[in-house]
Amino acid sequence: MPTFFFREGIKKKMTDSTHTYQEEMRRLIEPLLESENMELIDIECLKMKSRWLVRIYVDKDSGVTINDCSEISKQAGDLLDVHDVPPGPYTLEVSSPGLDRPLTRDKDFIKYLGHKVHIRVDEKIEGIKNFRGKLIDYLDENGKKILIIDISGRAYRIPKDVVMKARLEYEF
Repeated sequence: MPTFFFREGIKKKMTDSTHTYQEEMRRLIEPLLESENMELIDIECLKMKSRWLVRIYVDKDSGVTINDCSEISKQAGDLLDVHDVPPGPYTLEVSSPGLDRPLTRDKDFIKYLGHKVHIRVDEKIEGIKNFRGKLIDYLDENGKKILIIDISGRAYRIPKDVVMKARLEYEF
């Protein structure tokens, strides 16, 4: 039977490098998108077995077309290749954020106040890790961002720094 040993902190180390690559990609790609009158919504950078998976979500006022995604993919791919970010082989996906768009920036949370959201946190808050409800407020309390989510008439205060993922919930 195989035995596995895990070094303390290896998950954090992988997370830190992924975060560093995401920030570098954001720095490179935002000016490109601004020149095309587009907005960078989010970047996901995932280390797979033999390559990286890079997902770039873009938006613009008139909506994103397949041609927009194709053109941004070519230009962003060239930028990433020149700067070797992420290092090694990668697969690049460029798309619109879709109906369940990710919420990552302060202005996203402010823009979608009153909408239904799905928030996943990295540590339980009142015994809950997944929150589905209406985003009723986004506060800055002494430099700390707080999301207020209403679930069936009960308000939950969620510090932004514990949010792993936040997305709009599509309402039928």
